Amino acid sequence: MQKIDGQAMSLGSVMVDLEGTSLQSVDIERLMDPLVAGVILFSRNFKSIVQIQALTKSIHDLRHPKLLIAIDHEGGRVQRFRQGFTHIPSMRVLGELYEKDEKHSYAVAEKVGWLLAAELLSVGIDFSFAPVVDLDYGGSKVIGDRAFHSHPIAVGNLSFHLMQGMHKAGMASVAKHFPGHGFIEADTHLEVAVDQRPFAEIQQHDMQPFLRLIEHGLDAVMPAHVIYPQMDSLPAGFSEVWLQVVLRKQCHFEGAIISDDMSMKAATEFGSAAQRVLKALQAGCDLVLVCNDSLAVDEVLSKVNWHANALSHARLIRLHAHGKFNYQKLQYDPLWQAAVTVVNQLNQTNDQQELI
Repeated sequence: MQKIDGQAMSLGSVMVDLEGTSLQSVDIERLMDPLVAGVILFSRNFKSIVQIQALTKSIHDLRHPKLLIAIDHEGGRVQRFRQGFTHIPSMRVLGELYEKDEKHSYAVAEKVGWLLAAELLSVGIDFSFAPVVDLDYGGSKVIGDRAFHSHPIAVGNLSFHLMQGMHKAGMASVAKHFPGHGFIEADTHLEVAVDQRPFAEIQQHDMQPFLRLIEHGLDAVMPAHVIYPQMDSLPAGFSEVWLQVVLRKQCHFEGAIISDDMSMKAATEFGSAAQRVLKALQAGCDLVLVCNDSLAVDEVLSKVNWHANALSHARLIRLHAHGKFNYQKLQYDPLWQAAVTVVNQLNQTNDQQELI
């Protein structure tokens, strides 16, 4: 069911990226492929507010139902859009606030979630890959201050309130990286990562924040490109054991499962781009990311033959934006003003602590 001049087509199962700040003919050709479900944007795709609004509109106008538009916009060092957006602090800052005043930290987390979502929604982004609910064990190169805290209860509570804020703004939330990426030092962007711990230990600690969010309507989960050999020889994102037995059956998760980027080093060990995507889909992913490798995207679109079932399609449709905000009017919104005041205070406190 391809949409050409008003015809409808269902969403596919692959999310791809773009090179520039506007759609080129090669982008349009890729995005019209029935296998494609959406686009992930990066800093290179942003030039100005007006430009990004035009880009997201052009993507959304291509097909019906609209393609999904996503971004990694967590706060701290992972915030793709900066100019014209509030600087969201790293999640560790909320964890530090939790240590001083637990109740206040929850109110702040909710405001941060609402603000993060509202600003992205106002420029046409459907959802952000947030929150990170990995535990801070102190040694991870890639997680670090992206984690809220070291304790599962603190992470569960803070991420719950952040998700509540996102939901109030009308944005879906994506918890990552299941079942937990915080324990190992390896950066899966650059190397293969192995976590040797037994399942019972991971379940008692790392999985607890995921369970808290699942209980309260978590929309999507991103599995880690980490191998947990006590459970399976494949990384979680390629593993039927983790995705279908643990996440679906044991954790009762009914939302979307979205793979991490198939171009990361920890994934490229497992066959060609097309083989990796197929493995992830067969394992139980509803949506697979292929980024920063245009040759891999073209290979996947030409070689992967996959027809998602209706349930998988429904999970993805629910990730579309539910909140509408006008960027030009946002600054007059009392909720925005209150949230920005709180976030600016957080940033000031954090800056002062770093100077000490």
